[in-house]
Amino acid sequence: MAKKIAFVASDEPIAQTARDALIARFGDVPEAKADVIVALGGDGFMLGTLHRTQSLSVPVYGMNRGTVGFLMNEYSESDLLERLDAAVEEVINPLSMTSESVDGTTHSALAINEVSLLRGGPQAAKLRITIDGRLRLEELVCDGALVATPAGSTAYNYSAHGPILPIGSDVLALTAVAPFRPRRWRGALLPKSAKVRFDVINPDKRPVSADADSRWVQNVLWVEVESCPDVTHRILFDPGHGLEERLIREQFV
Repeated sequence: MAKKIAFVASDEPIAQTARDALIARFGDVPEAKADVIVALGGDGFMLGTLHRTQSLSVPVYGMNRGTVGFLMNEYSESDLLERLDAAVEEVINPLSMTSESVDGTTHSALAINEVSLLRGGPQAAKLRITIDGRLRLEELVCDGALVATPAGSTAYNYSAHGPILPIGSDVLALTAVAPFRPRRWRGALLPKSAKVRFDVINPDKRPVSADADSRWVQNVLWVEVESCPDVTHRILFDPGHGLEERLIREQFV
């Protein structure tokens, strides 16, 4: 039986042109009626598509019409149906971020790659880190800190000198961004079940913002991060080019 495909694309002209060509060739259905969603763009658009369609439980197959395309497959029109039939599915869980701002409002968001805290002013941030209710670091002086999933470990986490985590590993990476004190602290590996809490020390003088996959919260007092096993994202990759292979390849370039 032919797959019912929903084609979505970023606002970039190259992605919109590709969407028009694919719809002309294969047709198009609404996302809610699709067997598979084909996302055309870059990694940012792919993350947005996964977040937006998480309630549909429809797998998403990305084709790169952006830049890096770590979460995307190569773009090709002619053999799309065959590639969809042969695609390998990866299932990942996002992180849940809960935070409170200095004005007393609370915020919640999900992050597929990472939840990050970044200083919001000229002075370094000061963060207190608690894991599962136990104080682990009284004061981290830094530009920021983040918690990354295995799927997101090659993104901002890797740029901040955090470890690359194998897909399927039940661990999270806790990584400091430009740490000043303690000088030798370079982060930690945590079980996937861990609940991480960051408390901002002196938030008026040293403001901090929190980000969950580009969902920003300004001037936070505290942020709690944990894996969200009740939410799953289904991503399709060409055989031999799945997340596990990409994670290994990233360590040799």
